[in-house]
Amino acid sequence: MRAGRDCPLDYRLARDAFSGEPLFDCDVLYVVGGLYGNRQALAAVQRRLVAEPKARVVFNGDAHWFDRDPEIFQQIEQGLAAHLALRGNVETELGRATDSGAGCGCAYPLTVEEAVVERSNAIQQELNKTVQGLPGMAERLGAGPSTALIRVGGQRVAISHGDEQSLAGWSCSREALSEAARQQQLDNWLQSADIRGLATSHSCSAVALNLTHGALINNGAAGMPNFAGGRYGLLSRIATTPHPAALYRCQRDGLFIEALPLNYNHDDFLADFDRQWPAHSPAALSYRSRVLGQLSDRPETALLAGFSLCQSLCALEALTDE
Repeated sequence: MRAGRDCPLDYRLARDAFSGEPLFDCDVLYVVGGLYGNRQALAAVQRRLVAEPKARVVFNGDAHWFDRDPEIFQQIEQGLAAHLALRGNVETELGRATDSGAGCGCAYPLTVEEAVVERSNAIQQELNKTVQGLPGMAERLGAGPSTALIRVGGQRVAISHGDEQSLAGWSCSREALSEAARQQQLDNWLQSADIRGLATSHSCSAVALNLTHGALINNGAAGMPNFAGGRYGLLSRIATTPHPAALYRCQRDGLFIEALPLNYNHDDFLADFDRQWPAHSPAALSYRSRVLGQLSDRPETALLAGFSLCQSLCALEALTDE
């Protein structure tokens, strides 16, 4: 197995992963993927909940990544405890009793440079050291579920970290979903599984696609910027009513499927990041420019079909950091 490139066999999702009865019913669902150990982004989720207290939250994996500091790692876990938290590849590998050989478990496609893969494996090794110093933490991380099925406004919504087939699958990345054959495959699955919405993350790049039988929303990252000049993360919101702060949305089957900004305290997060990952560390080399908002994507690049930008986008772009 090539560390960081290949998936262990247990990453494959069960064929019946999204059958049966939903875990709970709600009218407002937040899906938060890729928190990446950003405690300021977690605080931003909590502020969203104060404003919308009836919302339910599912963290769909990779809640940890930059939090090599044991205190911050534990703060993240404490924040997740009140909500449903799924395993991403990060938590899955941290939770193993023995090394699977998968490294970070990212299963990067060949288009990703080998140096990036090596740095991700090195980050995972540092996190392993953190977890080993926290009694019982590995067992807790490894015990989390890998998928969830929720009923929102009477409609079935599936949640995974990667895609509908694998915990770390890349078939819900923007590149994969740009292909007509993949869109048809996903639409066929949505129809056969009776799913109206699929929420994912993992690829670290936001994408939204509304198909004939359901919609896909990938929030990219809650704990890092996703768009040029931005210093905010994203969460996915699926609800029976629209949200005034949505960046983009589609409406179908009585649901509004949206991306909401997470306006976290950038300066405090940067200070946390630099303290834990100084210059020339693997995380600094791979991610610091993105933490600063140095990206080329704009919100419209995330929209493949069937989603529209919202007027709130203009207001967001005028915001200063919190």
